[in-house]
Amino acid sequence: MKLFGHPVHPMLVGFPLGLLLTGVGFDLAYLATGSASMAATAYYMMLVGVITGVVAEIFGLWDWLYIEKGTRAKRVGAWHGIGNFFAVLLFAISVYMRYAAPGFIASGNAMWLSLAGALLLAVTGWLGGELVFTLGEGVDKNAHANAPSSLSQEK
Repeated sequence: MKLFGHPVHPMLVGFPLGLLLTGVGFDLAYLATGSASMAATAYYMMLVGVITGVVAEIFGLWDWLYIEKGTRAKRVGAWHGIGNFFAVLLFAISVYMRYAAPGFIASGNAMWLSLAGALLLAVTGWLGGELVFTLGEGVDKNAHANAPSSLSQEK
């Protein structure tokens, strides 16, 4: 799916990645300082990261459905999508556990789940890069250094 000539999925992935990984950073800040506001910030970052992650996954699934069957790109895309689903699920469980805690202060298990999710995102992010930079998925087939704007009528 494209918006103004560009795939939507890559436009969206920065939000969940940034929010979820920043949430892990606030967990570390909480561990270092004991500040309840750091724990609450981690909770809210991860909550919004999970929501935006689901939205990004919907557009990613849409794109994956249109990758040619039987190709390496289809297989890499499947691993990318499945891995991201489980990464967001790990964060969602962590968020749920935090919601039940006073002040949204994460238990050790909730922090381990979010850390595991972050590590999984590192792998799936690499797979996403493989899809675009090595396999050319989502890249205009007529792309070159002097290509016309995606907003122009000429292609």
